[in-house]
Amino acid sequence: MRRLLSCLLLCLCPMALFAVEKPQPKIGLVLSGGAARGLAHVGVLKALEEQGIRVDAIAGTSMGAVIGGLYASGYKIDELEKLALGIDWQEALSDDPPREDIPFRRKQDDRDFLVRQKLSFRDDGSLGLPLGVIQGQNLSLLLESLLAHSSDIRDFDKLPIPFRAVATDIVNGDKVVFRKGHLPQVIRASMSIPAVFAPVEINGQLLVDGGMVDNIPVDVAREMGVDRVIVVDIGTPLRPRKQLTTVFDILNQSTTLMTRSNSEVQLASLTPDDILIQPALSSIGATDFGRSQDIISAGYRATQALAPRLADLRHPADVQLDIARTAEERTPVITQIKIENDSKIDDAVIRYYIRQPVGEPLDLGRLQRDMGTLYGLDYFDQVQYRVVHKGKERTLVISARAKRSGTDFLRLGLNLSDDMRGDSAFNLGASYRVNGINRLGAEWLTRVQIGDKQELYSEFYQPLDVGSRYFVAPYINAQSQNVESILDNDPIAEYRLERYGFGLNLGRQIGNSGEIRVGIGEAWGKADVRIGDHDLPSTSFNEGFYDIKYSFDSLDNVYFPHSGYDIGLSVRQFDPALGSDDRYRQWEFHLDKALSYGPDTWILGGRYGRTLDKAEVVTSSFLLGGARQLSGFRQDAISGQNISLMRAVYYRRLTPRSYLPFDFPLYAGASLERGRAWNNDNDFDSGYINAASIFIGFDTPLGPLNFSYGFNDDDQKALYLNLGQTF
Repeated sequence: MRRLLSCLLLCLCPMALFAVEKPQPKIGLVLSGGAARGLAHVGVLKALEEQGIRVDAIAGTSMGAVIGGLYASGYKIDELEKLALGIDWQEALSDDPPREDIPFRRKQDDRDFLVRQKLSFRDDGSLGLPLGVIQGQNLSLLLESLLAHSSDIRDFDKLPIPFRAVATDIVNGDKVVFRKGHLPQVIRASMSIPAVFAPVEINGQLLVDGGMVDNIPVDVAREMGVDRVIVVDIGTPLRPRKQLTTVFDILNQSTTLMTRSNSEVQLASLTPDDILIQPALSSIGATDFGRSQDIISAGYRATQALAPRLADLRHPADVQLDIARTAEERTPVITQIKIENDSKIDDAVIRYYIRQPVGEPLDLGRLQRDMGTLYGLDYFDQVQYRVVHKGKERTLVISARAKRSGTDFLRLGLNLSDDMRGDSAFNLGASYRVNGINRLGAEWLTRVQIGDKQELYSEFYQPLDVGSRYFVAPYINAQSQNVESILDNDPIAEYRLERYGFGLNLGRQIGNSGEIRVGIGEAWGKADVRIGDHDLPSTSFNEGFYDIKYSFDSLDNVYFPHSGYDIGLSVRQFDPALGSDDRYRQWEFHLDKALSYGPDTWILGGRYGRTLDKAEVVTSSFLLGGARQLSGFRQDAISGQNISLMRAVYYRRLTPRSYLPFDFPLYAGASLERGRAWNNDNDFDSGYINAASIFIGFDTPLGPLNFSYGFNDDDQKALYLNLGQTF
């Protein structure tokens, strides 16, 4: 019996040896760069999870580093898919914060009859050019918010899945592989496309997109100790000769050549046991973020098609990712706030704008808005944050990096109109703003305009507290413009009105949307007949006044708004005790309300101005005329001591939304207007005039460009060209 048992054991031993479970190979996932095409990685991960394949290590470049870093940090696939489909990519790939978050004073810059773009100058007067078209402000904030739960993990091997990101040292062309660091900053460096995004400086190295040297980092994954790699190649293919028709095509092709060259080297290193996934993305460009669902689906389908080859990599379900992020880690309780600042303004100014309470959970939504307000001050290249964990301490660190291209700004503008009867008007304007004169953020703004209306305005703006809630603003002003004198509805002369003055305002900002000013001022000047009967009397005058002004601006876009209000009220009292020739009162009110329904927008509003007492007509008149200001008349063609204007403006966007910062929306629209001008001191009353216009508008990076044709029931017609002024 013993011999029989021994024989059975000898026979069964080899079978037992063969029954020992084969060790599961370590799987490395390699995610390549390709901008919007990189969203295919989300579909790949979804299919891998459905097939029960666990990833042991991830190496990514550019968009591959974004998706890979989020997944490695603990994001589940349904969260990644929701993010990819829900992110506002146009906002993420720009620097401008939502206009509602911008300080009110910066909103006023948009109303200076100037184009949007500004030239920056350093303190030594030299022109400052940025290192990239996009500084990456919003993108960095997005990454910080998404990775707040793991931003303090410096060793990427301690993430739920070990992770590596690849960048390029632009100084010497070396490949930089990140095993440690601040994860959001590392990912941001890996995707810094040269000239498009500003480089990221880490440890003294100036870093750009890793695709320049290693777009498919197979070698990096192997160095992490994996046995087999799953490689996802979403690189942009080379364009054929017939599609290379512009300088931009050549630049894109040059970049593609560099990335494909190093990609082919990495792909050649794959073994028969490795798996290559190449989603069908031939019809999808690197900027097609609007096709996110199609891109994700392409990655999913390509991975599902390889299910037979992936079958031997299946692994029992792993719950590690499900517990990687707890609610407490997502919203840490902030125990203190620290400021890192190398700009012109004081730390206390920056701290004022951070509303996060100490001792309460981190409010990411509010913090994002605070970052937008700080960035809108125009002192910084970037304003970022991170949460530092040390024991039980959770320190919110605000990092404000000074603007290297300078904080003094020059802006230009142009306005041209023609009434189709040989009478035209133009104005060319410029403003120069000196920022950061002292640590509270004092500014000196000077505005000059030549043409039909000439103006010189210079104001020194001095905040009285760290939050600029209260301020004092002395100013000087000189202007010259044409004003028609009208009697019995007929112009009898055109005066050239010159006015010079100075004043002092004391003000209070009301959040980011409003301001109230109380001021006192003095002016003097003359009005000479320019066209008409030169026997008519010329006028010289002196004015002394005090006034109050209220402004409110919540428009989401000053040029082509889709929501919000623009409200202004000005009340002025001229008083002989202050040196005025006459005692009289004036007030003016304007209102515009924007309403949108999909691509269609309505702006409803108008103006109303009154002169309440006896005064000289030429010096006390308001002006109407121009595009959507009683269309058909040339600019400022109608003058009166009292005016009223009601209007409804409609426009529709004709071009699809771009997911790049270089968006060129085209609008077509029309307006209906009804207005009147009349005097107190003579019989002039225009009666109500009905007017209308049709227009085409381009919202270009330089500013809005409008072509308008206006007409009215006073048999007046005009063509208008406006750059920098819309409504």
